[in-house]
Amino acid sequence: MAIVVALPVLAHADTWQIDSSHTNVEFTVRHMMISNVKGQFQKTTGTITANGNDPASAKIDVTIDASSVDTRVERRDAHLKSPDFLDVAKYPTITFKSTKVEADGPNKWKMTGDLTVHGVTKPVVLDVEGSGPPIQVMGNTRAGASATTKIKRSDFGLTWNKALEAGGVLVGDEVAISIDVEAVKK
Repeated sequence: MAIVVALPVLAHADTWQIDSSHTNVEFTVRHMMISNVKGQFQKTTGTITANGNDPASAKIDVTIDASSVDTRVERRDAHLKSPDFLDVAKYPTITFKSTKVEADGPNKWKMTGDLTVHGVTKPVVLDVEGSGPPIQVMGNTRAGASATTKIKRSDFGLTWNKALEAGGVLVGDEVAISIDVEAVKK
């Protein structure tokens, strides 16, 4: 889901492996119309490839283990894994496959791709910002980037909710997504 390969310093086709232990995929959603609940997915894998220094050639392929959702509340996590929400028994992964990358300012890009959640695939646009040029650390070349987007969970068939006595609903429809990726050159 994010974009170290869009960095213009790359000189030839490269493949990067997402470093799961240094990558965060987080989400925020309104709760009871008065606060935000945050969560994250603990297991993210994927690859990033690009031809030289052409950001438009970047291809990102990411898989998230849906059962790795963590909101720090076991009961809520169990509900999110249930058929009411992610239905991880039927849809064990969330995937993102990029389709287009466009420059959006210095060290910034718009990345369009297909996001699949709960068996539904929809195009999304990520606002991406590079973390600077790749660096050499302990024999590995590493690079990073951050990305954000917002989706409507109802667009992906995630429609469970409860009306509140005071008005409104228990869970908001808009989900803000924030991603920090670190990748290692293969």
